[in-house]
Amino acid sequence: MPRQNLCAFAFVFVLGLPAFALVRSRAPIAPSVAVKLATVVPQGSIWDKNLEQMGEEWAQATGGRVSLTVFGGGSQGDESTVLRKMRLDALQAAALTGVGLGTIDAAFNVFDVPFFFESYDELNDVTEKLTPSIRKRVEAKGFVLLNWGHGGWMQVFTKRSVKTVDDLKKVKLYTSAGNDRMVQWFKANGFEPRAMAMTDITTGLTTGMIEGLPAPPLAALLFQWYRQTPYMLDIGLAPVVGATVITKKAWTAIPDADRPKLLEAAAGVEKRLREDVPKQDLSSVTEMTQRGLTVTKASGADWRAQADALAKTMRGEMVPPDIFDLATKERNAFRRQHPSGSVR
Repeated sequence: MPRQNLCAFAFVFVLGLPAFALVRSRAPIAPSVAVKLATVVPQGSIWDKNLEQMGEEWAQATGGRVSLTVFGGGSQGDESTVLRKMRLDALQAAALTGVGLGTIDAAFNVFDVPFFFESYDELNDVTEKLTPSIRKRVEAKGFVLLNWGHGGWMQVFTKRSVKTVDDLKKVKLYTSAGNDRMVQWFKANGFEPRAMAMTDITTGLTTGMIEGLPAPPLAALLFQWYRQTPYMLDIGLAPVVGATVITKKAWTAIPDADRPKLLEAAAGVEKRLREDVPKQDLSSVTEMTQRGLTVTKASGADWRAQADALAKTMRGEMVPPDIFDLATKERNAFRRQHPSGSVR
């Protein structure tokens, strides 16, 4: 074998590509990029199915040059563990909830401000306006934002009926572990937070460690949390906004020509979730009500005053001031253009 072919063979062998590929084309062959993506969303759920579909579209659009394997159901650990694995390159991507996203950059916490958004249309408009700024912040942390994920609208599920702010402040309320600032923020505002991993919620409810949790109805149904929290306060606390991110290391390993194809498939996931999740959220309430869930409405004028006070404490403390102010500006602009609003 000529010396140059021996060198080419050795190069291909090291990369793990089939040696016979050399004789099929003289043009350089792009190596395959294998992306492992982890998420805590339940296997078989609407989010899991969309991620699997995205993987199929990635493989098809790139002719197999990029493959995506989805590890769902928290099989790779909680989100802090997943992010640690991504930094070690054991995982390359993740579909994260606001909990994990907030540990990447505090800008994502803007979606957790109570009662900040009033409708999906308003949320989607502001999200689009925030995306360029948040994308830059994420890239500075070593990640690339692929798409947004929609998880429904947060309601409050409790073991006993809750109608007033004072009622809620007496409830041992779940909050995510790993975010000490959020725990301290809850305490400073008179609540009784109990920090734990999302995977421990069922155990916490069973043992009485927690007596309630904020969650979208679809999640409460999928995880069966409503069975131990038979009361839902229909209050529209905040939207549940997630996102899919990939490490910059993995992204730069993907051929330039393939990246727009991957982003197009990721945008398809975002579009489908925008359309389907709100419908499933509503149908979940109907189904749980038929199984014994009691839906209550908030009473008293304290909720709005409390929400405004909480929002002010989050600016600068939980949400970067520039992101908070930009979101407020765009939200108010949307409301001026759409004074009638849009029903969730």
